[in-house]
Amino acid sequence: MDQFREEVVTKHNRSMEGVLYVLAFAVMIVSGLIAVFMFNLITMAISTQGFSTSMLVDIVFTVLMAAAAVLLFLYKDRIKTEYEYTFTNGQMDFARVFNNKKRKALGTMNVRNVEACGKVSSGSFHRYLSMPGVKRINWFLNRDAELFYFYFVKDNVKNLMVIEPSPEMLDLIIKACPGKYQQN
Repeated sequence: MDQFREEVVTKHNRSMEGVLYVLAFAVMIVSGLIAVFMFNLITMAISTQGFSTSMLVDIVFTVLMAAAAVLLFLYKDRIKTEYEYTFTNGQMDFARVFNNKKRKALGTMNVRNVEACGKVSSGSFHRYLSMPGVKRINWFLNRDAELFYFYFVKDNVKNLMVIEPSPEMLDLIIKACPGKYQQN
């Protein structure tokens, strides 16, 4: 019988996400319109009066507005980020989802290969975190949630991954790695 659980982790308070997303969209539109308007003015001024050094400020401003519009277009979806955890028979898959549209696979891990795991609130987490050369991987969204960590070594690099699983998934993880769960 397969053990399977899939979860999507979202922010508890999504109202700020929504406000930032709408604000980013509005700024993108306004800066794009300003860039197009300024480009038209500059090209008209150059064609009638010729190029002068006094136009450099307008050209820089136009380029900055166009860059802001392009960057907001490319990265506005990252405001609404979710994490997806999939547990299948001791194998965990991790993905980051942007605005319910773009999915980026983060990696796969066999839970049996971790050296230690436990809750972030335990003392063992701080012991692993204080070790020299540990790379911390944060794949969670809510700092006030019950966070869980995995300590493992991959390619001679010590990793400390922090996730935000539900109690049901936590039970599956603990059962899949007996003797590695540290409560204190």
